[in-house]
Amino acid sequence: MIVFPFFVGVFLSAFDVAMMNIRAVMLERATDTVVRAIRLSSGADLDYDVVMADVCNAAGLIPDCMNTLRIELVRLNGSNWNGLQHRPDCVARNNPIKPLVKFKNGQQNEMMLIRICAVVDPIFPGIGVGRTMPKDASGGYQVIATSAFVNEPQ
Repeated sequence: MIVFPFFVGVFLSAFDVAMMNIRAVMLERATDTVVRAIRLSSGADLDYDVVMADVCNAAGLIPDCMNTLRIELVRLNGSNWNGLQHRPDCVARNNPIKPLVKFKNGQQNEMMLIRICAVVDPIFPGIGVGRTMPKDASGGYQVIATSAFVNEPQ
């Protein structure tokens, strides 16, 4: 009886870590799928809501995806690029004000960076890993997927 709570805590922590990893892998896969479609569109006008719906449909395991996901799509300058200088733009679930998103369509042969951030809650927030992981003010953690690509010429 003394060791039983320890084993339950380890089991629940393992389940939480597994779900975190599955969500991260599914978001990466959804990002790759959407990036392929964007890249082959040769810089056609993209709609933020359509891209978000595509990511949410492909991701699957992100709860309330349309309200917890934010997408950044920016052009990169290859000659003087210094890397990512700012934190990912994630949804602040406890703030009702929705700030503008950085979503600029690229042209043909232009280097682009897409970064997708989802805020999700741990399954067991008060036990083991769920209690110690870094969370935002709303109690969720960030799952981030990033990809760079070049728009194909027509």
